[in-house]
Amino acid sequence: MQGLGIHAMMWTTVWDHAGAERAIAGAARYKQDFIEIPLIDIPSVDAKHSRALLEKHALRAACSLVLPEHAWASVRPDAAIEHLKSALNTAAEMGAEALTGVTYGGTNERTGFPPTEAEYDNLTRALSTAAKHAKSLGLQFGIEAVNRYENHLVNSAAQAVALVERIGLDNVFVHLDTFHMNMEEKGVANGIIAARDHLKYMHMSESDRGTPGYGNVPWDAIFAALAAIGFKGALTLESFAAMPVTMAGAISTWRPVARDAEEVFENGLSFLRNKAVQYGLA
Repeated sequence: MQGLGIHAMMWTTVWDHAGAERAIAGAARYKQDFIEIPLIDIPSVDAKHSRALLEKHALRAACSLVLPEHAWASVRPDAAIEHLKSALNTAAEMGAEALTGVTYGGTNERTGFPPTEAEYDNLTRALSTAAKHAKSLGLQFGIEAVNRYENHLVNSAAQAVALVERIGLDNVFVHLDTFHMNMEEKGVANGIIAARDHLKYMHMSESDRGTPGYGNVPWDAIFAALAAIGFKGALTLESFAAMPVTMAGAISTWRPVARDAEEVFENGLSFLRNKAVQYGLA
């Protein structure tokens, strides 16, 4: 994928007809190139309805997920394969170009110990099988590094690269997120450079997951590094400004991260677009 996009959770956490209509129309209204659609409850997704909406608004899509505990690939690789194949089938049916996110596990998955070789063996088996299925459907397959407080398996760009290279398929890519990088990398630019051969997708998220440009993320260093590597992938605004309080525990967000969603739309989107133009990425 290439271009500028936005996460659908700015409008909805439920991908039913109403949520899909609201999010896709919203992303089109803000002139985004694509929308990231979360596959939280795969059986409830009406893929044909989503595809029709995407075509109506001339909008491209990527899908994302976090594996539920019963399908964590490190300990239940067969269940992970089944879950990922279902998600990939849904993504393909709706016309998405990729499935990405924490495709290897959960955001509350920690054993209390460093990752083991056995865990990585399970990840490699599950993700290799899923990526082959993705390739048969014409889909790209992403692996997102997240911070140590959410998962113990893939925290840095270097770890994501190692897993991608271990899988060894040309449709598997690294997905980085500025929120997580701000905690885990020894300089965000170094993380981007480390992933340069496999980096195709970026979550552009502020240090408090609010409005880009209103926190501590070093945006000029990020955009300069992306320009330096000749980045050709997708930049997606991800903010938790519109998250319902029922999801607070899942994402450890205990207070508002922005004045409101409109602040993110009006200020965050324009901030990222202007930076992309400034550094020759748009």
